[in-house]
Amino acid sequence: MNGRTLIIAEAGVNHNGDQEMALELIREAHKAGADIVKFQTFKAKNLVTAGAEQAAYQSANMGKQESQLSMLERLELSYEHHHALVSLCDTLGIEFLSTAFDSESLAFLTQELGLKRLKIPSGELTNAPLLLEHAQCGCDLIVSTGMATLAEIEQALGVIAFGMLHPKAHAGNEIAFAQAYASTEGQALLKQKVTLLHCTTEYPAPLDEINLCAMNTMSHAFSLKVGYSDHSDGWVVPVAAVARGATVIEKHFTLDQSLPGPDHKASLEPDQLANMICAIRQTEVILGNGIKMPTVSELGNKEVARKSLVAAQSIKCGDVFSESNLAVKRPGSGMSPHKYWSLLGVKASKDYNIGDLLDE
Repeated sequence: MNGRTLIIAEAGVNHNGDQEMALELIREAHKAGADIVKFQTFKAKNLVTAGAEQAAYQSANMGKQESQLSMLERLELSYEHHHALVSLCDTLGIEFLSTAFDSESLAFLTQELGLKRLKIPSGELTNAPLLLEHAQCGCDLIVSTGMATLAEIEQALGVIAFGMLHPKAHAGNEIAFAQAYASTEGQALLKQKVTLLHCTTEYPAPLDEINLCAMNTMSHAFSLKVGYSDHSDGWVVPVAAVARGATVIEKHFTLDQSLPGPDHKASLEPDQLANMICAIRQTEVILGNGIKMPTVSELGNKEVARKSLVAAQSIKCGDVFSESNLAVKRPGSGMSPHKYWSLLGVKASKDYNIGDLLDE
């Protein structure tokens, strides 16, 4: 009932700062059948302070402790490299997408590369200035909500609604954001432009912290399209998310899980990505249209599987139908057993041999 799920193969920083590896990630995402391949665009110096520490999973996955700045500087792709990535995506027919973590990178993605769709990561959900800039670009927005409460999501949507309604505004305030969110025009723009992604921000995410039902809670709370950004091991959870109504699936992938870097270990390798996409496409078929009715193949089995009213004894014309001379047996091509009680006490209109289908 969902239609076709939009599948984002999240290359992220799994290129390790190497352009050729980034190009190979695009080729593998396309080969696997993804709709979009997504990277991350940032200037490390604009993103973190010199003293910002790594997340525990980052130091564990990389086998060493260092500052976020040192790690991210190695993972930057230059703006020049981005042009080569976009060119390959255009050639292959897969959409290029990237997450901007700072204003300079956002301007590059929208003004120089001309992206029409943007992804806001979970870590930027409370970054109101950057949210406002995203909203004012006029692009469709995919918004991840890892680590967030419903109140924080609503607050972010208020900023986004305000930015969409006031594309030239340089500032706002909590009252203006709340008014924009509550307005008919703001709600209409959110429904038109925004998809929310449920997410558990841990790498890998423990299964008992996935909480897929929260995806449906968000759908009911905000009446927006919802999807799921997955950080769990394997690909069972994304498939389950599609079964629960996800319209977008985002999943990290890598060329090799053993490569050095913060995200490789929590990513799928190319063959696993292809298997996940195949399973999602099968799930879409399995979900069907939601109408409960006999399928084409079932119609051919109805007569064989169902039963009809038959003569349990020889019955002469004029004999009265009774519990002793009526039976319910296959095939199902005769009178429905629902008529059993209405026939009791009625005279037969013709002769029947044992086993004949009744025709009254």
